[in-house]
Amino acid sequence: MADHHEIYKKNADIYDNLVSHEDYSGNILAEIERLSPLSGKDVVEMGAGTGRITGILAPAVNSIKAFDISQHMLDFGIEKLNKLNLSNFSFAVADNREIPLPDNCADLAVSGWSIGYFASWKNEKWKKDTHKAVDEMERMLRTGGTAIIIETLGTGHETPVEPSSELSEYYSYLENELGFSRSWIRTDYKFSSVEDAEKTVRTFFGDELGNYFKNNNTAILPECTGFWAKMI
Repeated sequence: MADHHEIYKKNADIYDNLVSHEDYSGNILAEIERLSPLSGKDVVEMGAGTGRITGILAPAVNSIKAFDISQHMLDFGIEKLNKLNLSNFSFAVADNREIPLPDNCADLAVSGWSIGYFASWKNEKWKKDTHKAVDEMERMLRTGGTAIIIETLGTGHETPVEPSSELSEYYSYLENELGFSRSWIRTDYKFSSVEDAEKTVRTFFGDELGNYFKNNNTAILPECTGFWAKMI
């Protein structure tokens, strides 16, 4: 399995190729819209990576300002989103714990598959860092705004699981101490062939999931994704 630190620093194309096959049914946009109707809203995105969520939301909102700690990932996202011919988005480098925007500037703050790394990367002060990131979300939101955190609930699974003890603690912390409510959706991957699926998934997730496709003679990988939402 690839070193995810290295991918985020140097191999944005590998990551973006993987996630471009994810959620082929379009459930992510539908769930965000259910939690916070998007029309006319100003959005802040934390941990934007290659702009996957940015590209989903930009056509539906008034504006979106996206941040990530990796300039390499953002450069890939900028090139990709420029092809949408939209002018309502921007990208900038920033840590999730310190976003360079004023108070009360957004109606929706969203972070996908990013804040959870504070916990899953064996960080002893993950609670403090998570709290700081959530504080940033709340600081930037206007009254009535919504914070949404998106994280995995099991790649290769048809019903939700919590992949590690670190993430289980993190999810519990979001719900029991920071006031978020959980929902979940399916975000299955769909590839052009069994061979393409195996190669793409093995590179990022390793052999266990890489073997899934031949073992099951399928080019579809089930996945469950959790949404943690909180209205301010």
